[in-house]
Amino acid sequence: MNNRILTVIFLIMSFIAVSCKSGGINNENTITINAGPQPKTIDPTLNTALDGCYYVIHAFEGLTTKDKDGKIVGGVAESWEELDNGTRYIFHLRTNAKWSDGKNVVADDFVYSWRRVVDPAVGSQYSFQHEPVKNAKAITAGEMPVDSLGVKAIDDYTLEVTLEAPTAYFLDLTAFTTFYPVRKDIIEQYGDAWSLKAETYIGNGPFMAKEINQDESIIMIKNTNYWNYSAIVPEELKFVLMQNETASVAGVKEGSIDFSRILPTQDIQTLQKEGLLQIKPMLASYFYCLNTTNEVLSDIRVRKALALAIDRNYIVEQVTKGGETPANAFVPYGIKDVNNGSFRENGGGFFDISSENYKNNVEEAKRLMAEAGYPDGKGFPVFEFKADPGFHIAIFEAVQQMWKENLGIDTKIVQEEWAVFLQTRYDKNLTMCRGGWFGDFNDPINFLALYTSYSPNNYSSYSNAQYDAYIQTALSTGDQNIRMEAMHKAEELLVNSFAIIPMYFYTEPLLVSPKLKDVYYDDLAMHKFTQAYKEK
Repeated sequence: MNNRILTVIFLIMSFIAVSCKSGGINNENTITINAGPQPKTIDPTLNTALDGCYYVIHAFEGLTTKDKDGKIVGGVAESWEELDNGTRYIFHLRTNAKWSDGKNVVADDFVYSWRRVVDPAVGSQYSFQHEPVKNAKAITAGEMPVDSLGVKAIDDYTLEVTLEAPTAYFLDLTAFTTFYPVRKDIIEQYGDAWSLKAETYIGNGPFMAKEINQDESIIMIKNTNYWNYSAIVPEELKFVLMQNETASVAGVKEGSIDFSRILPTQDIQTLQKEGLLQIKPMLASYFYCLNTTNEVLSDIRVRKALALAIDRNYIVEQVTKGGETPANAFVPYGIKDVNNGSFRENGGGFFDISSENYKNNVEEAKRLMAEAGYPDGKGFPVFEFKADPGFHIAIFEAVQQMWKENLGIDTKIVQEEWAVFLQTRYDKNLTMCRGGWFGDFNDPINFLALYTSYSPNNYSSYSNAQYDAYIQTALSTGDQNIRMEAMHKAEELLVNSFAIIPMYFYTEPLLVSPKLKDVYYDDLAMHKFTQAYKEK
């Protein structure tokens, strides 16, 4: 028996030992989920990653939420009024909405929480989501005090929100995690460590933390103080924190895992045939970020050449194999346009990525590189490409070979653990890196606002005054025709700048036990397990 086999057996046995360790894990009322390794944070204000959302959406709830059909319904707010042509909202909070320790959820909780998001001293990377709220952008820029934010507690159960302009998607925003309430007294007492221990991770959602075991598991149980407690089906959710793909598959097969985002992409077709894998649609884009302030990459000819030399059809057919759609634009299919049309179909693509045209693209890429002073790659530096471990590496290895064969350039892959990689991108400590954006709500602004010159998520350091102006137009009017026209123009500017290299539009392959039923599969990939159960 060789060392590799011994290692795999050890990993599987270690996982089984962990899964049986605590919380009564193997009973039918526990749903065991692998959303990925230890998240950087599960603080609703600070979280920016999809894996972190899994924990936040089960432990917290916003003013609004989504029902099983994806429709916006009341969460903490049981009703609301839209006033002054859509620039002011009055939310009426449920008097039976409580925190997991029994305290009432009140309007001041939202005032504190939203101010915390936009406070520049806190440094939330998702503060831009609050820009529709009056003065939010100016506060984040340090130009106005935090208490000038357009949110006010009229009384304990009435919240007034004033917006900069009519915002068609505002109620969708209030269902998103960055708009969730957090507890002022808890955070003031425990600081940044409040979300690290079960006893201080106080939420207002359907589940509450029972155990938080760093790098091992997060266990949640029904929150008996939740206003809709009687509708929650599973008694317990156990999130196992692991990246190992082999152990994920083994866990689903032997019954210790019910659901996993972590799986070996090379085995997608086999796992489908075995009935262990489901592929779900997603509102998400996969792309590469190029540092436009780099001396070499500041040349648009170089950036365009790198983009054209990639065979996206090969990537999705031979590497990812999850039914993804090759991308020559940024905003994915499924995002709405005016009159509920398709933004992507109306906008089309911005360069030809068909298999038939790939040879022409390569010839154009060679010409551009030579024109930029790098014929056949001569004199081109060896750039580092940064990514977190997993399928991203396999994808770039294919791209790396394409660039070598077609352009004569070499690149180096630098792998960083997930939390480190998130910080690397935020610090813009990169030349090239992988990017990905999973929609937070169904509007193109959610994608396009990422690349304003002031966005903390603009990892390419892209700066274009006209682009910023288009986005500002989209943010400052309730006229959907004007908004969508501005965003189509913005997307064209961004993609034709090649500050990002569109790769493909995601699908989401998921390992799911055949026994697991009634998961709410969300096209924003924030799946809920509040109604889930296992067949006996």
